[in-house]
Amino acid sequence: MADQLPDTDEPGAQRFRIRRGAGLLRSAGLARLGDAWRSSKWLRRAGYLLAALVLAYALLWVTVIRTLPSADKLLTYQPPLPTMVRGNDGEIVSSYARERRVQLRFVDFPEPLINAFLSAEDKTFWTHGGVDVFGFAGAVVDYVTKYGSGQRARGGSTITQQVAKNILVGDEYSVSRKLKEILLARRIEGVLDKQQILELYLNEIPLGRQSFGVQAAARAYFDKDVGDLKLNEAAFLAILPKAPERYGRKKYEEQALTRRNWVLDQMVKNGWASPAQAAEAKAQPLGLVPRRAENYTADAGYFLEEVRRQLIDKFGENADNGPNSVYAGGLWVRTSLDTELQSAAQKALRTGLLRYSAGRAWHGPIAHIDAGERWQTELITSNLSINYQDWRVGVVLARSGGSGTIGFADGRTAPLYGLPDALRVGDVIAAAPSGGGWVVRTVPEVSGGMVVEDPQSGRVLAMQGGFDARLGAFNRATQAQRQPGSTIKPFVYATALDNGMTPASPVLDGTFCVYQGAALGQKCFRNFDMRGAGGTHTMRWGLEQSRNLMTVRIANDTGMDKVVRTIKNVGIGDYQPFLSMALGAGDTTVARMVNAYAALANHGRQHEQTLVDYVQDRNGKVVWKADNRECSGCNMARWDGRPMPRFKPLGKQVMDPRTAYQVVHMLEGVVVRGTAEVLADLKLPLFGKTGTTSGPTNVWFCGGSSDIIAGIYMGYDSPRSLGGYAQGGRIAAPIFKDFVQGTRKRWSDTPFTVPAGIRMVKIDRVSGKRVFAGVPQDDVRKASVIWEAFKPDTEPRRTVRAEELTAKEAVIEAIKRARAARGLPVPDDAAPAEEGDFLEEQGGIY
Repeated sequence: MADQLPDTDEPGAQRFRIRRGAGLLRSAGLARLGDAWRSSKWLRRAGYLLAALVLAYALLWVTVIRTLPSADKLLTYQPPLPTMVRGNDGEIVSSYARERRVQLRFVDFPEPLINAFLSAEDKTFWTHGGVDVFGFAGAVVDYVTKYGSGQRARGGSTITQQVAKNILVGDEYSVSRKLKEILLARRIEGVLDKQQILELYLNEIPLGRQSFGVQAAARAYFDKDVGDLKLNEAAFLAILPKAPERYGRKKYEEQALTRRNWVLDQMVKNGWASPAQAAEAKAQPLGLVPRRAENYTADAGYFLEEVRRQLIDKFGENADNGPNSVYAGGLWVRTSLDTELQSAAQKALRTGLLRYSAGRAWHGPIAHIDAGERWQTELITSNLSINYQDWRVGVVLARSGGSGTIGFADGRTAPLYGLPDALRVGDVIAAAPSGGGWVVRTVPEVSGGMVVEDPQSGRVLAMQGGFDARLGAFNRATQAQRQPGSTIKPFVYATALDNGMTPASPVLDGTFCVYQGAALGQKCFRNFDMRGAGGTHTMRWGLEQSRNLMTVRIANDTGMDKVVRTIKNVGIGDYQPFLSMALGAGDTTVARMVNAYAALANHGRQHEQTLVDYVQDRNGKVVWKADNRECSGCNMARWDGRPMPRFKPLGKQVMDPRTAYQVVHMLEGVVVRGTAEVLADLKLPLFGKTGTTSGPTNVWFCGGSSDIIAGIYMGYDSPRSLGGYAQGGRIAAPIFKDFVQGTRKRWSDTPFTVPAGIRMVKIDRVSGKRVFAGVPQDDVRKASVIWEAFKPDTEPRRTVRAEELTAKEAVIEAIKRARAARGLPVPDDAAPAEEGDFLEEQGGIY
């Protein structure tokens, strides 16, 4: 028969018999299982249950488990941290943060604080495996009873589950999120130990007032560090996870006290506090401090905002932009901010603005908002405030005649007196306390900018861009484009010095006109005082007295193409070669002008202007620095006997060092007897130049010493006349003077150093001619003889007077007698003249 087994011992036949036998056994087993399935209801129920479990797990895997993040991420988790900013002395001056966050280690958390949170949130934390079964069961019952009511069920989450929620899965209110939370909690317990979990929790839990973590919350609610908290304060922080934005408000104070006292009772019940300690803590008020921003010692809003802009350009703003973002990367930034100079600059500029504005009428409100029921919210969101004396920013809520009511951002209201006629309800104004109420104060309408720089490094030491950065972020020190006026003139004169002129060169202070073509016709320039011809004077005198006609003539004779090239080289601006540019008609900023003057003080070497020295990431690694110079061999373990390693010089040589010094030397004359003579009584080696633009719309001063350079301008944001009396020497220079007087100990009495290649020659200050008799007077304001700086072979030729001829003849006769005594031939009549010329050439004073 065909189905009979072949009678053979071949291997194929044996395998066939084995497979067939196995098949018969399986068939028999399945048959018996089928019989059991049909005859036993318990087997059927077990099978259905197993199938349901498999199906449920499959569904759970598809919907939940498959999308779970890895708990291993917590091992390398780096929370978003704010950027901390330090001044040049290393002290923290500010932070860039949208959330309050401070990371601590587990050992930094005091035990009472830990126990307060465990009593409030998870008393079985040390013993459970991530999920509290009884707590979870209660949460399920609560969820079922509230289902469809719109009420939110209590969470029943352990601290481990809250870590999973806060860091890994988010706060969505859903069953799937709760399942993810439970599963992740089990995984987390297998990855981290209990202390690590609690450390994450106490650093990340949101606690209101934009605070994340207990240290940030301790600062926000009590202005303390966690180590300084009392038991009642620790218990209050422990109630916040339930309702972080509720319990910190005044109107919910009773609810907060009740909940806090409940936590204290739980601590007693758990053995973590004695009844006496709890009773003492319950007797204490909440003691919350008012909500306020971080308080740092440095008031440098304009400087810090400029730093923030630069950091965002380099690293990005949020975590999506990279690991070192400004608002999440936890950067540590060392800036060049000098808090002493910053405070002095701010005070000096404010004093100058108020001095100019004194006696002027109230010019209008800071802003205008809706003074209805939401006035406090409107005022808070306007983000306007002021930090000057006892002034505050508020909104006018009501007015009746010359009095009214003012409201402040903290919700308080007070009587307001002395209201200007133009003041209206809803106006946001500055006010100061007076008697039992407040009076209106006027924030100056005129504004300005000031920058202070170290000329030897380019580091900006201080920056003030207006009256107060809290009133607006527009930085007039870096963003306001203004005409510099006569402060541009030193660079016109520098160009002339590079092209053959000297400080003693005579220049006509006379009418100067130029034909500008058929369309524009002839343009005639004038001096600031509107006078025309004033005779011929030295170039020094023209710079000291800021004579426009002399400057234009010098620029024209030198070549405006060369002048604008010099101005561009020092970074002021890229201008067309029009003669008006020699008088400061092109736009620039205070920051650029200060950097250009820094090049003058630093012998023509200019550094890039910087506000940030270096940036470190959260782990301390330097990720950016301003000084990128390499020093080969600087890190040798031992000296190899060769020349010591040296850094290459920083910066760029933008001007002949000799020219730079000549300009500085002339600008010293501006301070002692020129347009900045108001600074002379400081009795310091200072140089500088004033500036006043047409209108006059802007007034300037730039200058300083070999160590500190400062520049100031003042003007309206929408340029208009400051008044006919306004000049740089009357308004801007006194601001610089106030700044120096406020930081007098920072200014050295050491004079400017003279670079190689400069010859100091005595000249007559008025005529510019070289003199040999007399000594420069101590009173440099009135001195007729001064030392002037010349490049070799450019000093004035020596003049010969009758008494000098007599002395000359006596010297020549002595030479003749000496030669005859030694038996040498006596020169003929022509020879003495040659020897005399030689003596003349060797007789100069340098």
